Amino acid sequence: MKEIINYYYNLDLMDVSLNNTYTSFIYNGEEYYFVFFNRTEEELRDIMDIIYEMKLKGIRVHDIIFNRENKPLTKVGENYYLLLKLNANKDENINFISLCEYISKLKLNSYNSKLYRNNWGLLWSKKIDYFEYQIKEMGKNKPIVLDSFSYYIGLAENAISYVNKINNVLKQTENDNITLSHRRIFYPNINLNYLNPLSFIFDLEVRDIAGYLKVEFFNGEDALLDLSTYLKMKRLTPYSYHMLYARLLYPSYYFDIYEDIMNNDGNEEKLLPVINKVDEYELFLKNAYLEISKYTSLERIDWLIKKESDDLFA
Repeated sequence: MKEIINYYYNLDLMDVSLNNTYTSFIYNGEEYYFVFFNRTEEELRDIMDIIYEMKLKGIRVHDIIFNRENKPLTKVGENYYLLLKLNANKDENINFISLCEYISKLKLNSYNSKLYRNNWGLLWSKKIDYFEYQIKEMGKNKPIVLDSFSYYIGLAENAISYVNKINNVLKQTENDNITLSHRRIFYPNINLNYLNPLSFIFDLEVRDIAGYLKVEFFNGEDALLDLSTYLKMKRLTPYSYHMLYARLLYPSYYFDIYEDIMNNDGNEEKLLPVINKVDEYELFLKNAYLEISKYTSLERIDWLIKKESDDLFA
């Protein structure tokens, strides 16, 4: 990769650090990442517009550096890559309050953006269908996955049914803010990931809120306290309250690890910290329901609200 970067970006690098998904290096005291690009060119155009708007608002988002052909994308073999230059301390943490402030800084007024995501039920259903096919073909020698998979598929199906039901009863309005969001929130929520423009999408503002609450829960933080704080500081529509709960229901925290195991031959024991907290997370979901219900008449999931701490995999 060093030779490719040197050629396409007119650099004379001596050392680079290689990773499975990126190559990083320091040049003139600044940090760069040469990363695999897995989005569409239409999305890239919208991403570049976002970078411009965020800089106008004083947000130090990572830059996309054009190559010697004055193009953002560089083809390597059959794949495309681009070069990012970091403009902020990559290790600085964006905490929950800061995340809430970021969310309000860039809203989507038109739904024409290629980055807009709105059909959660359909997207989740397609993922679940693929996972179920995949487990039949590749899961025979993965006992931890096999023992836990059905439960999390069931929880995902609950989330899908919940979203579909709410979409039939309530309608999204202009008061349901569509804001700059991320495909995934990581923990800790550092600038390296959070200000990476390749993770940007537009979605309901509750997407990132729910994403943060889920990852902090599984890292031992008080997610219920942050949920309570958010609900006190931000008044939502009934539709957004329900979508917030739907995203808390959907077990992305399990499926992210599952995909690493199935696609990259990851260690399936990485699932154990999630599986071992299944009762605690159900209690969190129950308490989250009670907390959100203080602000709207929230559709309930009876088995979850009534459930005691049973052994789920017995």
